Amino acid sequence: MDLSIEGTLFHKGGFEHGCLGIKDGKIHAIKKTLKAEQHIDVGHQLILPAGIDLHVHFRDPGFPHKEDFSTGSLAAAFGGISCVMDMPNTQPPTTSISSIQEKVHSAQTRSYVDFGIYAAITNQNIGRIATLSPLCSGFKIYLGSSTQATVLSPQHLRAAFFESQRSQKLILIHAEDEPCLKRHHAVERNLVDHLRCRPSACEETALHDVLRNAQGLSPPIHICHLSSCEGVEVLRHRPSHISVGVTPHHLLFDVNTLTVEHTWYKVNPPIRSSFDREALWSAAQHHIIDVLESDHAPHTREEKQVEFDHAPSGVPGVETMYPLFLALVKKERLPLGTLLSLLCERPAQLLHLPKGTLEVGNDADIIVVDMNHTENITAERLHSKCGWTPFEGYPAIFPSLVFIRGEKLIQDHQMLMKPGYGTCVGV
Repeated sequence: MDLSIEGTLFHKGGFEHGCLGIKDGKIHAIKKTLKAEQHIDVGHQLILPAGIDLHVHFRDPGFPHKEDFSTGSLAAAFGGISCVMDMPNTQPPTTSISSIQEKVHSAQTRSYVDFGIYAAITNQNIGRIATLSPLCSGFKIYLGSSTQATVLSPQHLRAAFFESQRSQKLILIHAEDEPCLKRHHAVERNLVDHLRCRPSACEETALHDVLRNAQGLSPPIHICHLSSCEGVEVLRHRPSHISVGVTPHHLLFDVNTLTVEHTWYKVNPPIRSSFDREALWSAAQHHIIDVLESDHAPHTREEKQVEFDHAPSGVPGVETMYPLFLALVKKERLPLGTLLSLLCERPAQLLHLPKGTLEVGNDADIIVVDMNHTENITAERLHSKCGWTPFEGYPAIFPSLVFIRGEKLIQDHQMLMKPGYGTCVGV
């Protein structure tokens, strides 16, 4: 074996002291004691699977002043994320064979972590889904307008599901109904106005549309960033091929308690009420929600520091998601097993990746954390190009060691690898 790591493992739902044996980038053995060419003893620190973020916007290509694959993947690695899946609302949008190939090539030369590329399904390319499927890791459908997004007309939704089910690639849905959004459009001056312009009825309508059009079909469908208690109820008894994600910002913020500059928290779908937030927490704790996803969507400080109606929607979060929720595990807000299911195991299952759990045969994507070492998040220590975080001052537990495919990427807050280590997955 190439490497063995000894410490407290979270394995099969519980803690045990033991060793992971790593060979050729894979977990080769899990035993009480192991010998390898290199041995690392982390003492009483926890050895956990690295996270998978199936929803990021690295703004590459088209918006390099906000983020690119180098800085975005660097942030992911420092946050304990070994694999990211990038959204298609770039410039140009990822909607064709050439745009997918160009984005994959760019990411291969820049990404520190493993990555996948989603293609957007639009009114223009809906007949070419079969040709795009072998090149991408999944598909994204926007049912409502958002940053640089191309909206799919409702009458094309069932055809998109029908064409996609043969590939069994994950279809991710931005579930806000465009006609509903247009009916509620008005000038916005703060987060309450933003909430009124994007009410939960728009999410509820879109979700009913998804369920209706998916009847009799079985493509794997993922509802992104669920945000409302109404949405929770619509999806409570959904078919098994439909999964659901939630973001840290929808779990941790609500319009009733945010008192700072509102543009920083402007996102789509919007931050809602404390009632919605608690409904999402309950759904995550009771396994109605499958995935914790960052929806990392960086904009610069200058772009956010404008009049509310002109500020772009989106917040960064790929680096802070896992550390934030490890701190919440320590506070007993969430069991560790539930967090690892939301952030590691279920994303790997949905994307058919050999990652997400400490099991023999899986990629050796591993983080080491000291649960006794909590620190407050500060933007100056983060790595996203945008240079700010909505979670400033929140307690977090960052990993002390990060391994991807058995290679040590991060130790003592230092990156040890060069850009381009990440590989394309899910194709």
